[in-house]
Amino acid sequence: MTDTTGTLDEALERLHASGPERDGWLTNHAPMAVEALVRHGQAATVHRWLDHYADKLEEPPPPYAPVTADGWREALGDPARITDWTRFFARELTERPWRAVLAEWWPRLLPGIAAGATHPVIRTGHAVRTLLTSPEGDADSGPRLAELAHSLGYWAARHQPLPPLAPLAAAPTAAAALDAVPPVPEQDGGIRHRLAQLTAFPVWGDAPDPDTARARLAELVAAATHRYATHGYGEPTMLVHAATAPNAVLRALPALPRALWVPSLSAAWAASAAVTAAYAPAEAAPYEATSLTPEEVFARAAAHGDDHTIKFTDTALDVGGPLALAAAVRSVELNAPAFR
Repeated sequence: MTDTTGTLDEALERLHASGPERDGWLTNHAPMAVEALVRHGQAATVHRWLDHYADKLEEPPPPYAPVTADGWREALGDPARITDWTRFFARELTERPWRAVLAEWWPRLLPGIAAGATHPVIRTGHAVRTLLTSPEGDADSGPRLAELAHSLGYWAARHQPLPPLAPLAAAPTAAAALDAVPPVPEQDGGIRHRLAQLTAFPVWGDAPDPDTARARLAELVAAATHRYATHGYGEPTMLVHAATAPNAVLRALPALPRALWVPSLSAAWAASAAVTAAYAPAEAAPYEATSLTPEEVFARAAAHGDDHTIKFTDTALDVGGPLALAAAVRSVELNAPAFR
């Protein structure tokens, strides 16, 4: 859905006075959530939602030193440079077409896809979708370009690759591969502690060409979304990222050169598998089917108000079908509501 109300641009402008994190590392989910709300016909709820979320917003950290085209490597992965990175990308996006900037930086950032609990790539996926569906077309709006700068800046500042991983037995499908992901030995503590324990993943996701890579990426998003219905109870908030992170990559593909689609699939699989290893329980749990329509399911998520629930339901509607809708309803049930 293309936003013709102006609400999305208003919301993004309102949010760009805030940083991407609070309390030192917790992610600001508002730009992603409001984009999903507007996309699914809930523009009228956006400013009320932001008013409720306002106490979770903090000012951006102070700048340290400008990031430059020649010296960017020394700033990569330094969270103290979030504002420096955002300003760098704002300059880049002023001087060059956004697709050219994205194409240059996507392969540089992709190895750090799991950084920030995958939130930077998810925010980037939402930002790319806003630009691809911009009512201005090629004359993309200032707030949407600024949102891409904030997203890429966050990703660059939090960039951190996964540890080296050994290959396990190959799996025939994405669903089988997720089932075969071994859990980390200590499923407790924060995500950085958990990801540091990763040692091996099943082999899955080889693709001989870009079109196959795109199809397998869509398969992965669907499998992770479906799996939430049975395994989301293990950690209802964090396990949504096993689906929303690869879906962010899928959303970005139309804006990327086709040569980047195959490596994008590999990175998306690593992110989804990492979240699964870090949080998924050993046993599946039962779930109930739903008779709700997609519009009714999203309306329920919007009324619930939890940011992760809104974003996961957005992904579930991309996947479509009864099981994806049941998984979305399950996320409403499992996550604490923002509005009471």
